[in-house]
Amino acid sequence: MQPLRIALAQLAPQLGLLDANFARHHELLVEARAAGAGLIVYPELGLTGYHLQDLAAEVAMRADDPRLLALAAETVGCSAVVSFVEESTDHRLFIAAALLEDGGVRHVHRKLYLPTYGLFDERRFFAAGDALRAVPSRLGLGVGLAICEDFWHLHVPAVLALDGAQILVNVASSPGRDVAAVNAGGLGTAVSWRTLLRTYAQLTTSVVVFCNRVGVDESVSFWGGSMVLGPSGDVIAEGPLYDEALVLADVPVADVRRERIGLPLLRDERPELLVRELGRIVAERAGLAEDGTATPSSR
Repeated sequence: MQPLRIALAQLAPQLGLLDANFARHHELLVEARAAGAGLIVYPELGLTGYHLQDLAAEVAMRADDPRLLALAAETVGCSAVVSFVEESTDHRLFIAAALLEDGGVRHVHRKLYLPTYGLFDERRFFAAGDALRAVPSRLGLGVGLAICEDFWHLHVPAVLALDGAQILVNVASSPGRDVAAVNAGGLGTAVSWRTLLRTYAQLTTSVVVFCNRVGVDESVSFWGGSMVLGPSGDVIAEGPLYDEALVLADVPVADVRRERIGLPLLRDERPELLVRELGRIVAERAGLAEDGTATPSSR
């Protein structure tokens, strides 16, 4: 199998300016295709900007929005992951990421975990998604989409890999924090993400793609540092901190097969055990069952 060239469009979207952001996505798609990319990935809310708050309803669109379909029409022979505010038929707003390929919208993932702590206030403005699926792709590999905070919950990459994903794509709008950590080896946020991504690549034996935005929204600065990792956890390509860039990575996708045969972690997973124990934990927390940790004599 030929290597897959992945392009990470580490850009700085303009807050609330859909037309300008769509134009920039079109430009980068043309540039990435000219460079031979088969998969182009844009950051979380790259079409709208992140700190939308009350602007969210104004920039929301359906998955069949003509502007989104026009962008999808340019993906004949390639694939792209874009992110926007999706409005459902019952008028809920979601942070969404869509896989566009062969001229259409193949799959939409709605962000599952909405941080509402520190700098984040997402739950005030958005609904949480309730489905997690891997999808087959024209790339000949299964693709699993996640959005920023989703990857801070370890079952998300695990479920996507078990569902057939060989490429895990996380799009993010991660602000830079813990500048003091620069003296200890780098920006704290960047160090944490690198550790997380490497762990998921190794444990799921998958290609992991992370595309983070740059720029400033409402005085909050985003750090970039987008990267692609191979299934053994090696960093294949990495974007700069704070600057826009189109980062290209040539991924030997045959490495996924080699790694999964040589290190059959997914084969040896026991989802039936996980389902059983999670069912027990949920029942106990809801007061629907006795505490399974209690000994017979203490019940």
